[in-house]
Amino acid sequence: MGSQIRPRRPGTHGQYRVSVNTPFPTGTQHTLVHGTHRAVVAEVGASIRTYSVDGRDVVLPFEETALAPAFSGAVLAPWPNRLRDGLYRYEGTTYEVPLTEHDRQTALHGLVAYARFTPPTDAPPTASTVTLEHDLVPTPGYPWALRVRVTYTLSDAGLRVHVAATNLSQATAPYGVGFHPWLSPGAASVDECTLRVDALRHVTVDERLLPTGTEPVAGPFDLRAPTLLQGIALDDAWVDVTRDEDGLSWIQLAAPDGRTAALWSDASMDTWQVCTGDGIPRIERRGVAAEPMSCIADAFRTGDRLVDLAPATTHEVTWGLTLL
Repeated sequence: MGSQIRPRRPGTHGQYRVSVNTPFPTGTQHTLVHGTHRAVVAEVGASIRTYSVDGRDVVLPFEETALAPAFSGAVLAPWPNRLRDGLYRYEGTTYEVPLTEHDRQTALHGLVAYARFTPPTDAPPTASTVTLEHDLVPTPGYPWALRVRVTYTLSDAGLRVHVAATNLSQATAPYGVGFHPWLSPGAASVDECTLRVDALRHVTVDERLLPTGTEPVAGPFDLRAPTLLQGIALDDAWVDVTRDEDGLSWIQLAAPDGRTAALWSDASMDTWQVCTGDGIPRIERRGVAAEPMSCIADAFRTGDRLVDLAPATTHEVTWGLTLL
């Protein structure tokens, strides 16, 4: 895509008309296929725009011609979730990043969710795999250079996601990472589905949804067994995750059609965020956000689970989606 400069016409006073081929707001589309598994990963945010098995959606799809709603499918780095007041102090220096959630006065979901990720020359795509990469430019609020590389792979087991973030700077950088897929209930409503979250402790929050502590799971926050979502609204985090015999922790959204949209995380992450989308434009409780994270909200201020990423070192995480 490009632009064509047209000659100046008389009477335009030095102005030029520019004909532009406008790109989609989601950028270039990368289609992956393996058997009956089909996924489309968008350039912007390295977002999972669609993923289905046997024609049944695992995540809520969104159009390539529109901005991704509510961070759908995006990579969240160098921090996931909320940062109080957009302010933090690291190694003796205070930094300020732009507020992006003004009603709560927080900086939400990092710096790359709407950035372009492109294929690196050393990892050409295949029919079932694509690697996308973004170099985060240092800014006054985050003066470290990071290279974030995301690899998506389809197989019989589902969609596997691997992220490697490398510190290209000369100083240690604060870092966290998360992801924002919205699990699909298929043709059903969220209220008709059950939700299971493999975790033992719920994160308590204040009126700004910033963490105040943790508590043992109880009531609507005890989702260790599948629980009907009717009447339950969530925008909450869990820690102390539990794992199966393969070392995986799961969030599972089971629908009346007998299918379950499921997300797993390996030992590289030990925190969940779940949101039922109540009142969120273009979501409106049509799906459930199942967000694996390396840390909970406000980690840049609290230091809780924060990664101190040394120069020339790489932090890696792995998670995946499937239809059960």
